[in-house]
Amino acid sequence: MNQPSLFTSPRWTVSSLTAYLRELFESDEMLRDIWIRGEISNLSHPRSGHLYFTLKDGGAAMRSVMWRSSAARLELSLHDGMEIEAHGYLSIYDVSGQYQLYVDKIRPVGEGALYQEFLRLKAMLEDEGLFDPDSKRPIPTLPKKIGIVTSPTGAALRDMLNTIQRRLPLAEVILAPTPVQGDAAPLKIVDALDELLRTAPDLDVILLGRGGGSIEDLWAFNDEFVVRMVSASPVPIISGVGHETDFTLTDFAADLRAATPTAAAELATPITINELQGGVNYYIEQLNANINTVLDRKFISVDDLRMRLGYASPLRRIQRDQQTVDGLTQRINAEQAHRQGLMRTKLDGVNRRLNSLNPQAVLARGYAIVTHQEDQRIIGSTGDAKEGDEVKIRVTDGEFGAKII
Repeated sequence: MNQPSLFTSPRWTVSSLTAYLRELFESDEMLRDIWIRGEISNLSHPRSGHLYFTLKDGGAAMRSVMWRSSAARLELSLHDGMEIEAHGYLSIYDVSGQYQLYVDKIRPVGEGALYQEFLRLKAMLEDEGLFDPDSKRPIPTLPKKIGIVTSPTGAALRDMLNTIQRRLPLAEVILAPTPVQGDAAPLKIVDALDELLRTAPDLDVILLGRGGGSIEDLWAFNDEFVVRMVSASPVPIISGVGHETDFTLTDFAADLRAATPTAAAELATPITINELQGGVNYYIEQLNANINTVLDRKFISVDDLRMRLGYASPLRRIQRDQQTVDGLTQRINAEQAHRQGLMRTKLDGVNRRLNSLNPQAVLARGYAIVTHQEDQRIIGSTGDAKEGDEVKIRVTDGEFGAKII
């Protein structure tokens, strides 16, 4: 048998062997996705947000760590002595050389069996068509009456009522109180839904909800009779059970699934009172604008008719005719004045001519008319008179007698 030489160089270092073992652990598919059952001990909550604990049973112990990102999603309150089922992968922690479980999910012991029952019921009811998306009914946009099925003492009811009051205070809310946890809860939930549908058939939508919890806490909403009642409801149902990461069979059977009870109330009131008021104000503004447009058109039509009536008015026609008459009168008067001027000019000429021929006018210029005294014959030349004739001399202001010598 060959004895190892004291002078042979070692093949491994601690670090390289640890790295090799870590690679073996992490390359094993079974160890990369594993559920382990055990009891928590040595639980530590450092300020970093990570969780460190030991998972043990009667024969062995295993160091475990849960990083802050996974611990933040943990809904359980862990404590020493608590029996859990932890999911994660196995690897080697180089510093200590110990293998440990890197945990990403934790559930109480027993949830595994419940989850298998959940999957069995889901497959059966899905095959019957209870989750058919085509059978989902639309949620009314403006519900007048909202039903709520939940615990009368839970925070979920307060959250839903506050949300409805804030978003749509005009809606009437009818509560059907029921336990939402425990062995008697499924039958009570079915009775509450049945009572609500019988006493308030004019409901617009129903909210079915409760706060978060473990799978055991929420199991009433996975009950087959509850799921069938939800699916058969003639009124649309919104399921708001647990938190966003929680899913129950009523979520699949309901017409709409909400992440939380508050979200369910929001989905039940898609139009808020402010949006409704805004819409009313908008339509009022549009109505006023349309009325003003129509009135403006009517006013324009009235003004147009008034103008057209003004043009066709007998008074307007009389006024136009009066203006025509006034124009003709002015033209006639002007023509008459013109003609009178012409006549006056002519008359003045005739008068001047007549005056020039008027004996009186001649006398006024210093001339005299001499006539025979006996026969009044005018003596126009020296041959018309002889010595000794008695004559009468007429001047502008009288006459007198004379004798030719």
